[in-house]
Amino acid sequence: MEMVECSLAATLAPRPLPGRARKAPPRPAVLAAGRAARLLVRSARREQPPPPEPVAVRDASSRTERGGRALGQAAAGLAAAAVVSLTGFAGDVSPLPAPPARAESLTVAFPVSKAREVNRVQRTLVEAWGLIRETFVDPTFNHQDWDQKLQQTMVEMFPLKSADAAYGKISGMLSTLGDPFTRIISPAEYQSFRIGSDGNVQGVGVFINREPSSGRLLVMDCIQGGPADRAGIHEGDELVEIDGKSVSGLDGEAAAQRLRGRVGTTVKVKLLDGTDNDRGGRIRQKEVQLSREIINLSPLSTTIISHRSDNGHECKTGYVKLASFSQTAAAEMENAVKRMEDEGVESYILDLRNNPGGLVKAGLDVAQIWLDGDETLVNTIDREGNVLPINMIQGHSLTHDPLVVLVNEGSASASEILAGALHDNGRAILVGHRTFGKGKIQSVTELDDGSALFITVAKYLSPALHEIDQVGIQPDIQCSPDILSLPRAPSLRENSEASSLEMDSCIMVAEQALEIEQTKGSAS
Repeated sequence: MEMVECSLAATLAPRPLPGRARKAPPRPAVLAAGRAARLLVRSARREQPPPPEPVAVRDASSRTERGGRALGQAAAGLAAAAVVSLTGFAGDVSPLPAPPARAESLTVAFPVSKAREVNRVQRTLVEAWGLIRETFVDPTFNHQDWDQKLQQTMVEMFPLKSADAAYGKISGMLSTLGDPFTRIISPAEYQSFRIGSDGNVQGVGVFINREPSSGRLLVMDCIQGGPADRAGIHEGDELVEIDGKSVSGLDGEAAAQRLRGRVGTTVKVKLLDGTDNDRGGRIRQKEVQLSREIINLSPLSTTIISHRSDNGHECKTGYVKLASFSQTAAAEMENAVKRMEDEGVESYILDLRNNPGGLVKAGLDVAQIWLDGDETLVNTIDREGNVLPINMIQGHSLTHDPLVVLVNEGSASASEILAGALHDNGRAILVGHRTFGKGKIQSVTELDDGSALFITVAKYLSPALHEIDQVGIQPDIQCSPDILSLPRAPSLRENSEASSLEMDSCIMVAEQALEIEQTKGSAS
């Protein structure tokens, strides 16, 4: 029987810097549809990489150094644009060293499908399998024979008639790795994933996340003045249907893909009200028609909370809510802090609650706004157990005023990195609830057919080498009803936004913690 050779060029080259979404090199052979042929797969294994050198981040302008390479190149990427485009969790990225390759051939033969579209996905399967084989964080591949998994999946794919079914087999293969963040998305989904990295998206203005414990898709926030906000959709509402189709089994990105679309078109959504019940004690349903618009995804909102302390002194606390880590997050944060410093703010509350992450580089840049010196911002640990610290060089914070960071179970990934950096370096007090626990580093590779493969290639550790993945970050102070019984200082001005914040239990706890820090004369 005729053999068609398909060499895994992607596995022989040094792996891409995680976060640099790259176009995979063309395959040297074509799998011809309708031929009585077999696919010959050659792969390669790598030598163990040498110990990594530290990564250094230079000052708050995000100039960086690592052996002459810029951290901006290594970590910027597209992996977190999904957060910017109204979803929950997506792969965050960070730099890793590229080990040398050493060819060690493995040859397996498979039947080539006669269905042209399935035949093409077979090639995508080989690409995905090879990249996983060389870079996945768990070298045991969840304690299974990864080479055998390719053979099994190719055999299962052979009789299929559609590309969708064939992609389903790739997804099934990836699911056996036990890592929900290692996944493949279709060409159309990848194009949607990439939009929004500039801070704009065509959609309905709602942030969605899957609740880890129940699997429900919950509304985390709405863009003020956007279609969802105007329709009365609120934080905590559960999304159950989009255009009459159940969202059961969808993740945040897949649901966001259904909600996005061309400006002027509409989408009908059904939700369970997260704030009210009907008279029978049942959760009330609501169904609304939303018009898609261009949404400006500014991730930052600020206000100044003014009140009088016990000794009669007027205190100003700058409240900064960061909804996601987009490309503009650090610049907007820097401008906001400078403005509030000019207005006499003496302490800060940085709210990262329900912030599912985003561009890790943006998180590192934000950390430098608050930190000085050569502090470690985060550590990475690769599949060989090598720990790589990412440090600032000659950092200069914009303010030394006391800082409290608010976190909860919706704070994930880049939010956890930022919270860990500020906490472990003694810069901030953490208030709230334990964070989500997503400390994974992902690479993103655009495959030949335009689809994209997300691979978890390493994990994060906090500056103090604490685990983040599946553990999360524990706050210093929990928000509990008992603490809320403490008396509050009177507000000095009528500010609707500030007044609503003062009813927030965690804001109240944060302000009390800041008052204690100020009485200590601490500059944090």
